[in-house]
Amino acid sequence: MNPFVPPQNRAAWKTLQTLSENANPHLRELLKDPHRTEQLQASGAGITIDYAHQRVTSEVLQQLFALADESQVMAQAKSMFRGERINRTEHRAVLHVALRGSHVPNPPWGQGISQQVASELARVCLFAEKVREGQLQGYSGEAITDVVNLGIGGSDLGPRMATEALSHLTRDSFKNKVRVHYVSNVDAWSLYTTLATLNPARTAFVVQSKTFTTQETMTLAASAKRWLLDGACPEAQLHQHLIAVTAHPEISAAQGFAPEQTFGFWDWVGGRYSLWSAIGLPLAISIGAFAFQDMLLGARAMDEHFMSTPQEKNLPLLLALLGIWNRNFLGATTHNVAPYASPLGKFAAFLQQMDMESNGKRIHIDGSPVEIATAPVLWGGLGIDGQHAYFQLIHQGRHLVPMDFIGLRTERSPLPFAAEHHRIVLLNMQAQAQALALGRTPEETVRELRASGMDEAEVQHLAPHRSYPGNVPSSTIWIDALTPRSLGALIALYEHKVFCQAAIWGVHAYDQWGVELGKKMAKDMEDAHRAAN
Repeated sequence: MNPFVPPQNRAAWKTLQTLSENANPHLRELLKDPHRTEQLQASGAGITIDYAHQRVTSEVLQQLFALADESQVMAQAKSMFRGERINRTEHRAVLHVALRGSHVPNPPWGQGISQQVASELARVCLFAEKVREGQLQGYSGEAITDVVNLGIGGSDLGPRMATEALSHLTRDSFKNKVRVHYVSNVDAWSLYTTLATLNPARTAFVVQSKTFTTQETMTLAASAKRWLLDGACPEAQLHQHLIAVTAHPEISAAQGFAPEQTFGFWDWVGGRYSLWSAIGLPLAISIGAFAFQDMLLGARAMDEHFMSTPQEKNLPLLLALLGIWNRNFLGATTHNVAPYASPLGKFAAFLQQMDMESNGKRIHIDGSPVEIATAPVLWGGLGIDGQHAYFQLIHQGRHLVPMDFIGLRTERSPLPFAAEHHRIVLLNMQAQAQALALGRTPEETVRELRASGMDEAEVQHLAPHRSYPGNVPSSTIWIDALTPRSLGALIALYEHKVFCQAAIWGVHAYDQWGVELGKKMAKDMEDAHRAAN
């Protein structure tokens, strides 16, 4: 690849800067084009993105695609897929794509890695089914009925989010005899409220830590062991209730975890990209091995779309470029993700780590300081709830907040009247996108208030308060139905979007030294306290 050039020095970036400084048409003007929605959408891997409500013209899009070319985004993607050590500050490859591609013939990352992944995936799936079928027994000989996942960050957010998103599979399954719980916060109340209704004789713990030294997780694990012992579990049988997921099995073995209940992954799996590995074990227990593998296939379908689709229809690249335009040229400091499907209630929290831990950087890959904006503050939650809370700020506040609306074309709730509920949900989602884009001018507000019969003095008094500037950009991401496969594709869509933005900004997406600093300081303070006492 060519020597690194800061983004602001690239020709397309300079052109985009000029375009952003010119008077650009308001979305209410852009949306008058009857062909805009048809032209500004793309589909792949079961997902469609409608970005007609983004503040882009054909000229802006042309320059954004040119920026992607100048930034060698797809060349960098090929390096990642080949297993090159693109995480240069930790001298590691980045191969979460290999975790869902072990079935691919002639993979770019090599057959050796595929064989390792396939072998461990088979172990995870076999063990998950064993647990689901009631074959894992505790110290009393009773079957394990509750599995508690202990982990934080990527060892919690991904599996927890997906377990909730696909919980309908658990409700619909007559085979699964196990409930899965998650504890990430080292606050004692978090652990207590989970364990309060559980029986130690029928409870197992999945302890997830890449290093198996994470302070919060190991504190929780120690308390879990104490709870088991206090619940009459003989110390010699603790191992029956303990399951380890780690890249360092020698450390977990030294702490009493049995090899047959220890599952591994590799240093080229970043925590926030680890759902596809053995980190997904609690999810596999919850939804079943077949559904878990189907989720991997959905992610793989998005990988293939990303690597083979021209840039004008490439979903991850489109999302990334639209985000670049909003962040760097329209000045948006935040980005909101609003799913209109209650099972996706934790999706925005999951994306926060993926996006902000990856691209919240201020140093370029060559060590020079970044002089442009990088990752926005990503936030959000269920759209229906947000409408009655923070959407007010998005409509009339002083912040420009671009939006990702996520909607399901089909709702599979078993309620006989679910169709009516779903109609209202989608009506609200589409209305919000339209209202944010168009707003309402003072003249339109005056006409509407007069038409309601309001007296003229009140009309003039209220018109400023009931007018909306609009011009808030948004994309609508459509999923046919929420299934393991579509969820896998959705997660991979955002993974690759984050990668593309890092490639353009020229930052390392796969290290997290800010997180490591906090960990080190906590350990130093603990060591100092012990030394003083």
